[in-house]
Amino acid sequence: MTSSGTKPYKGMAMEGAMARWYARNTAREPNRFESVSRAIRDRVPPGGQILEVAPGPGYLAVELAKSGREVAALDVSKSFVEMVRHNAALAGVAIDVRHGNASAMPFPAESFDYVVCVAAFKNFTEPVAAINEMHRVLRAGGCASIYDLRKEAAPNEIDVEVRRMGLSVWNRALTSLAFRYGLLRLAYTSEQMTLMAEQSRFGRCEIENSGIGFEARFTKR
Repeated sequence: MTSSGTKPYKGMAMEGAMARWYARNTAREPNRFESVSRAIRDRVPPGGQILEVAPGPGYLAVELAKSGREVAALDVSKSFVEMVRHNAALAGVAIDVRHGNASAMPFPAESFDYVVCVAAFKNFTEPVAAINEMHRVLRAGGCASIYDLRKEAAPNEIDVEVRRMGLSVWNRALTSLAFRYGLLRLAYTSEQMTLMAEQSRFGRCEIENSGIGFEARFTKR
């Protein structure tokens, strides 16, 4: 639970069979996180300290750790925490994996050079509190990136994206339904992200749209 006693995420818990289904589907997309990984590597030199919030199975966190960055990961799902630890061990990399809530992170202030959150922010029940926690754990001059689904994404754009995932017919149908009737309902518009940034300790953010998603970039000044 959060400090206010509310559930820390929207929708169903990503535990057990649901978490395994998600991990199998994302594993079929080896290039899914490549652009994010490349962008972070360009912004954080080897030896820099990165926190991934809500890493899911940990595929991005593992790639960043392989690149010589020091990586920590935080997830509210116990199933995903175990998956990240397992995948890190298989890859032979060290990741500091914690179980916890994005709006009350178990890390000291000014611990990281970069914070990233991919495809999970829309599920947080206390989004501004989560942004404030990103600000707290960043060092001065550090940056945070939130990558997520655009609420404005059109149905045909979503269909194209799902077809690119290389899923089975059944999983493609399930994923399309999840996008249209679940994820899109939870997603934020650019205006909503801008307002939350203004309400947060960062005070502002820059938003760049790409395909059906966006990146919101924050800098701790």
